[in-house]
Amino acid sequence: MCIPTGYVSVDAEVVDPRSVGHVEDVPATEPIRLRAPCPVDVFQYLDVRAFLAAYYEARKAEGRGFSYRAFSRRAGLASPNHLKRVIDGERPLTAEMAVRYADAVGLVGEASAYFLDLAAFSRSSTGAERNAAYDRLLTYRRSREAHHLDARHAQYHATWYLPAIRELVALPSFREDPAWIARALVPPIGRAEAAEALGVLQELGLVARDASGRLQQTDAVLTTGPETRSLHVANFHRTMMERASRSIDLVAREERDISSLTFAADDAVLAEVKERIVAFRRELIALVAACEDPTRVVQLNLQLFPLSVAPEESP
Repeated sequence: MCIPTGYVSVDAEVVDPRSVGHVEDVPATEPIRLRAPCPVDVFQYLDVRAFLAAYYEARKAEGRGFSYRAFSRRAGLASPNHLKRVIDGERPLTAEMAVRYADAVGLVGEASAYFLDLAAFSRSSTGAERNAAYDRLLTYRRSREAHHLDARHAQYHATWYLPAIRELVALPSFREDPAWIARALVPPIGRAEAAEALGVLQELGLVARDASGRLQQTDAVLTTGPETRSLHVANFHRTMMERASRSIDLVAREERDISSLTFAADDAVLAEVKERIVAFRRELIALVAACEDPTRVVQLNLQLFPLSVAPEESP
């Protein structure tokens, strides 16, 4: 591969080809159109559609006649509004199409690889797929730096003893001693894990020091971005249901209450059951909130799910 004589056109700029590295051989009389660098930092995003929308707005703001049709030409797409339909969620960004998009947007190297993983994250459907795709996104240093707090949210929802330690802090007997905390949990955890957990809880603002320097629970609400909220919440439920399963062997019968009920019902009865579950949960919250001298931390899970298809889906 050699560098042709002449000049290379980069959007509206004319530059010496030696300043852009090696390019494919073409006649010197035919300028080579290179992709302008992407005006948006892809590592700041965990939602491929949000990134593409920001990219489109940034290019439009440059005032160079950029449009959805122009993007389609750049990406070699027949549909003139393909980008718009992807941004609006009307079309998925397939793996093959993501490669075209990365090139058309002007992403190269690690940024291009991150974009492809970001597109895969948006396409994932099962919990296992979404978790694997999310973990790949956090293998990029710039992504970890940009989404450090979201990674902490993920850790909180997937680590059973983090919410448990937050509740331990509310006990009058609580001691800010990693060794004490580690022994207080069922099952016990490592001292280093307990020490790290205290740091995570403080970083998330879920515990803080009062005027006397003692750790206290805060009223902070744990919130995540819309692109990862469902992932983190689903992981929390999976984690706590796993703890329930393990408690059958780990916790004495007298210290737990595990029961289940399998029944058949119509839609009206099921709706009533759901309403009663909501009411029961509210009653429990009020009851627990009135407890002035808590002595231990427990977990209560409530699940209701179908074991057969709906009538209209019957085989």
